[in-house]
Amino acid sequence: MKLHYKGKFDGNEESLPHGEHRENAVRFREPEAKKFTLIANAGALLLAAVLLVPFFLRARAFFSAATIAHLWGACLLFFATLLPHEVLHALCFRGDVYLFTWLKRGALFVVGPEDMSKGRFVFMSLLPNLVFGVLPFTLFFFFPQITVLGFFGVLALSAGFGDYINVFFALTQMPKGSRTYLYGFHSYWFLP
Repeated sequence: MKLHYKGKFDGNEESLPHGEHRENAVRFREPEAKKFTLIANAGALLLAAVLLVPFFLRARAFFSAATIAHLWGACLLFFATLLPHEVLHALCFRGDVYLFTWLKRGALFVVGPEDMSKGRFVFMSLLPNLVFGVLPFTLFFFFPQITVLGFFGVLALSAGFGDYINVFFALTQMPKGSRTYLYGFHSYWFLP
């Protein structure tokens, strides 16, 4: 993997690095960017609401005035992991991968033009959510007095909702043995 920081994204999808379309490539059946963002944000809020129930049930015995500071600390920790989240995605690419900031939309993202298997695409999509979401949230259940871990896990798991949508599309649309690649904001699959 060779990471290239490309800076501010100008909003022009055609300016994103990409390879050539593969023969008989099929674009994922996915909503356009604005609708995708709306669905991802609504899903993130819903997931956060669901995850907050077990969080508060597990943490209630440990609530104190310091807990509010822990919740703010979890928010700061979450923002501090936005760049590492994208770096974890990037680590799953073998070739060149490009990091962009799109602060107008409140986003960082990586794009890599290479082909990958369905399994590697799913792993690439989920890796940051496992590291920054599942791991802290699970540790919190073993050590509920560390509420900062639990709340951080809620935030990280919820923020990964767009990744979960991409995983759903890959698992439900890609046939066995197919490969996928990114072209602009869209994923395509093809049979080699």
